[in-house]
Amino acid sequence: MSNLAALFLEASFVSNMPLTLFLGLCTFIALSRRPEAALGLGVAMTGVMGVTVPLNQAVYDLLLAPGAWAWAGLPDLDLYYLSLIAFIGVIAATVQLLELVLERYFPATHAAFGVFLPLLTVQCAILAGSLFMVERRYTLVESAVFGLGSGFGFAVAVVMLGAIRARLAYADLPAGLRGLGITFILAGLMSLGFASFALMAAQ
Repeated sequence: MSNLAALFLEASFVSNMPLTLFLGLCTFIALSRRPEAALGLGVAMTGVMGVTVPLNQAVYDLLLAPGAWAWAGLPDLDLYYLSLIAFIGVIAATVQLLELVLERYFPATHAAFGVFLPLLTVQCAILAGSLFMVERRYTLVESAVFGLGSGFGFAVAVVMLGAIRARLAYADLPAGLRGLGITFILAGLMSLGFASFALMAAQ
């Protein structure tokens, strides 16, 4: 249990997708203008990564890994080269299901996402979670914890940025720093803060 907790914290803070690994910055910046949209994105990322990473792990182990078809008398069959396509397919199906649920039961949240919700299908942070899972040889349980931790870390980061940007809406900033200028500075400062978690973990 302690190993799983350590994996969750490592995925959330030490290897934070947007602030440490710089993955998923497009939606991270675009949907952090309002705290409500940032929270919605964080929940969506946590849900999608928590589902797709273990699902892709199961697909990889059962169908794509070298030797996965040994039970069918095909021990030399290696479908690893199809991993990228298969992972994107699972992610696309999950995002489509999420979009249908939001449109039906939470129309305001669905409207807040706009065009960015379908773009979660090719969100690099979500795909990276599945690719890291294969590279690090996680088990199914570890994959689920890693996916939830990565999504939670993304949610924490984007909600923090959204809250700061909402506060700065009332600040008297120089003209050159308004909008994306101050946002990139904030993201850089937050990244330095999250980098300290990696130093703490290395101790």
